[in-house]
Amino acid sequence: MNKAILLDRDGTINVDYGYLSEISKFKYLPGTIKGLKLLNDLGYLLIIVTNQSGIGRGYYTLDDYNKLNDYMLNDLKQKGINISKVYMCPHTEEDNCECRKPKLAMYYQAIKDFDIDVTASYVVGDKERDLALSDKEKVKSILISDKKNDKYLCKKNLYEVAKYIKNEGE
Repeated sequence: MNKAILLDRDGTINVDYGYLSEISKFKYLPGTIKGLKLLNDLGYLLIIVTNQSGIGRGYYTLDDYNKLNDYMLNDLKQKGINISKVYMCPHTEEDNCECRKPKLAMYYQAIKDFDIDVTASYVVGDKERDLALSDKEKVKSILISDKKNDKYLCKKNLYEVAKYIKNEGE
């Protein structure tokens, strides 16, 4: 079985401007590259699980999303970071699908596809809905936040997350 970091995208990896679809506006959050590299070096699969309701709302197209996603994946690869896969939900809340976080279909698909040991893995995101898997499974969760949270461990960025995970494993 594999250990993995199941990551949200907007607000966790990159600046969340709201319905991001333009490459020219894509910007990594501080600590992202260093953090993802360290997590890769620690032997974790990096898997992105992202809601992209801007598609369902008609703010941008699936093609726009794919172009931005390909740009990000290629850029990360050039920086020595391997993202194993991106799972994306294009639906709105009103669609009531099973894939939109906080529902868990994308997570369970990733667990199946990559034979993930949830007890050795983490979910990381900037919203509580990104961590919903930890309510049902014995996966560890970390909220990207500067504020204290009574339910979740909080770290300010992915580098802080990676350092915590590295030290926890030592």
